[in-house]
Amino acid sequence: MKKLIMITSVALTLTLVAGCTNKSVVRYGDATEVETTDISFGSTDLQKVAGDMTDSLLVSPVVGTLTANTRPIMFVESIKNKTSEHIDTESITDSISTKLLRSGKFRFVDMGRVAAARKQLDYQQSSGMVDPNKAMQFGKQVGAQYMLYGNLASIVKSNKDQSDVYYKFTLRLMDLESGLVEWADETEIRKTKGKEFVSW
Repeated sequence: MKKLIMITSVALTLTLVAGCTNKSVVRYGDATEVETTDISFGSTDLQKVAGDMTDSLLVSPVVGTLTANTRPIMFVESIKNKTSEHIDTESITDSISTKLLRSGKFRFVDMGRVAAARKQLDYQQSSGMVDPNKAMQFGKQVGAQYMLYGNLASIVKSNKDQSDVYYKFTLRLMDLESGLVEWADETEIRKTKGKEFVSW
């Protein structure tokens, strides 16, 4: 009888312990919610810099003049990462391009896909698999009139009690024919992390 009570007691204890363990739970979150896991560049920062710069460009009087009667053709050069972190600057570039295209004020040339487009044109012209009357012709693509380019830089400082990171994102719009910079702006982010003391 004692043996049965002992086995039941151990089994009950194991069941209670197993029921109290931590388990991973996956949930969907709001992609626009402020993310403060750490002070590294994150999704909130990406959304802020892309949004601030796109809004600034679109309300600029210069862009108002450029887009008054036409939709200029632009290409966006990959944003340069001048920080000490690994940051996916292609995501920043993509967000800016998408917001500008949605505005209806610009058209884009995707320089990142030129090789793939050339490969498709070569296939249409020389494979013998495409009707020559329906194949796309070389030499008909349109060149960009403006180039949007910029960089993301940071300054990081820390001591035993606090860390501070400052980000500066700069963006410029260049007229490719004249070489003139028609518009420029920058936006900044500062993030700090420190120890908080809780009294009981």
